[in-house]
Amino acid sequence: MSAAASSSSRALLGSGVGGGAGASGSKLASIPGWTIISRYARNHRRSTFFIGFCTGLILGLGSLTSVFFFAERREKRRRRKKLRSYGLDDEDEEERQRRERRGRDPIQIRSGQVVRGVEGLIGNTPLMRINSLSDATGCEILGKAEFLNPAGSPKDRVALQILRDAEDEGLLHPNTGSCIFEGTVGSTGISLATLARAKGYRCSIVIPDDVAREKVEILEKLGAEIQSVRPRGIVDPRHFVNEARARAEAFGDVELVGPHPSGFETSGVAGDDEGQSGRYTQRDDLVVSARGLTGSGSESDCPPSSSSANPGAGEGDQSLERQPRGFFADQFENPSNFWAHFHGTGPEIWRQTGGLLDAFVAGAGTGGTLSGCAAYLKRVSCSHVDGGDESSFIKRAKSAQEVRVVLADPQGSGLYNKVKFGVMYSPTEAEGRRRRHQVDSVVEGIGINRITKNLHMGLQCIDDAVRVSDDEAARMGRWLILNDGLFLGSSSAVNCVAAVKTALALKAERGDDPPPVVVTVLCDSGSRHLSKFHDDTALQKLGVQHAGSSDIADILNYHP
Repeated sequence: MSAAASSSSRALLGSGVGGGAGASGSKLASIPGWTIISRYARNHRRSTFFIGFCTGLILGLGSLTSVFFFAERREKRRRRKKLRSYGLDDEDEEERQRRERRGRDPIQIRSGQVVRGVEGLIGNTPLMRINSLSDATGCEILGKAEFLNPAGSPKDRVALQILRDAEDEGLLHPNTGSCIFEGTVGSTGISLATLARAKGYRCSIVIPDDVAREKVEILEKLGAEIQSVRPRGIVDPRHFVNEARARAEAFGDVELVGPHPSGFETSGVAGDDEGQSGRYTQRDDLVVSARGLTGSGSESDCPPSSSSANPGAGEGDQSLERQPRGFFADQFENPSNFWAHFHGTGPEIWRQTGGLLDAFVAGAGTGGTLSGCAAYLKRVSCSHVDGGDESSFIKRAKSAQEVRVVLADPQGSGLYNKVKFGVMYSPTEAEGRRRRHQVDSVVEGIGINRITKNLHMGLQCIDDAVRVSDDEAARMGRWLILNDGLFLGSSSAVNCVAAVKTALALKAERGDDPPPVVVTVLCDSGSRHLSKFHDDTALQKLGVQHAGSSDIADILNYHP
């Protein structure tokens, strides 16, 4: 009886418990979720804070990452579009192949290091503040001291690049009696003659007979063979460039590379004093000629070397590649000129300024310095990436302005109108206005009336042009001597005039907080221009007013 009661009690108890649990579960299910979370939060405050903090951090970082991702994509599209407008790609195929093939930086010199010969002294020139011009304008005007290269000009970079590329491609071999030919107004010839001696070549220079005599004397001291010719149009076979090409072809009786000049295609526009101002030669090969294996054939105007003194010595012993060659450097059309500045001068300027420059100003003769630097500075300032690990979005916030590229053009040159108006014409081309045949200016080294291949490679990157008169250049040359102790050549004076005008224009446009930073090129020393640009009597005969002034605006004839 008691057992039955006990069993009944347990059954009843179990029924009550089960029923209570079911009722409790039903009641709990009817409570809203937020109430449960709220109760949990009150009972577990630390855990709730930690979970909330982590959740917010993850969501915040995810959102920020998305913002940067889409901003980066937008910036890349903007960069590609901008580079395409300048005719540039993110990674130029030719540039990539050259870098992979060479695998070395052509510039050796570093502080505290010993370099190999004269080649190691080329490049990495200082960037100096031109104090008088900066103080007078309230802007920062900086000069790339290219006159400190071993042969005294930026053409050292060009000559080195041309010879190295020719050697890499098997077109030249040192110490074989080969001779380098070039037509030049001086600086490139001096650089080639210097490096030819250092690398085991001979050098033959064709030069106009109206250049400063100091340049000819330097070439003679360097052992170059010199031929002076009258200034003529580029279509004339006796033009100094065409004459140098012909001499290179005539050096040997076997022509290896390069077409005959008669096969060149030209397309001119009005007003070119060289005959074809729009001339752009679609030719990538250099003119290289070699003597026959027996040493017979055309005799070179260069004196024979020890390796070629015995014509029969090489028969059967030397391959054609080891025979003396005539090599036409072709500074105007050889793209090595452009790449020397794209890989050298441009990156140096960007590093030395920390990317904080507003404008780059330079003249154009062959066009390599202006085009090479312009293409590099446009590319890096558009992308705002200099090899660091910062995103372009962050660097974009630091510097919103791309570098402005300005051509400094002397009077008599047609490039100013080509950049400004798309027409190659100078007012001095008018009938009865010309006093010189080549370029109507006392300035040497820059100014031309045709589009060279090197200039064409970066023409789209040039934003503006400044015309500089002979009077302004002469006054600037004397200003720099008196106020900065800088004894510079005529092209450097032109660059400085244009740099000041560009800086003042930027200051008027953007204000002086911060002051505009303008970089230009100091090309060569005044010691090469003693008999002409720095000779007061010579300038007076040419009608150039060189009297100075204490007011920079008067010196530049610039009154905005």
